[in-house]
Amino acid sequence: MKREKVIEAIRELPLEFDLDELIEKLVFVEKVEQGLRQLDEGKTVDHAKVKELVKKW
Repeated sequence: MKREKVIEAIRELPLEFDLDELIEKLVFVEKVEQGLRQLDEGKTVDHAKVKELVKKW
């Protein structure tokens, strides 16, 4: 994660916040960025395949 993203996440929080809130926000941002990277790399599963996988649960 880039420092700029962390600073941006902190700026979006209220002046007083729990450390857990910050951690949750940073984890969320990281997961979204990871998903976008996977999308760019073509590492996705199409909708039909997901429906097949879910039926097996």
